Amino acid sequence: MKRLTAWLTGVAGGVAAARIFRRTPAPARVPVHEPDPAEALREKLAQSKSAPAEPEAPTELSDGDPDARRRAVHERGRAAVDEMRGDSTTD
Repeated sequence: MKRLTAWLTGVAGGVAAARIFRRTPAPARVPVHEPDPAEALREKLAQSKSAPAEPEAPTELSDGDPDARRRAVHERGRAAVDEMRGDSTTD
């Protein structure tokens, strides 16, 4: 029994060794030069800085009264909810 175990162990070791030495080396990987994301962002920032600034459209919320702004926001919110619900009547 000891001979059989030794023989099987030797065969298993030989097969493992043959597999290790028979492997073909992996092809050398060539590094792919991808564009640097930081450079892309720098270019985008430079383009946005060179573009003419668009004037902001005046809004009803630009006046200084906080209560008026609050009321306008709530009115728009209620109108949006009514529109989503399909209600055609408003207060």
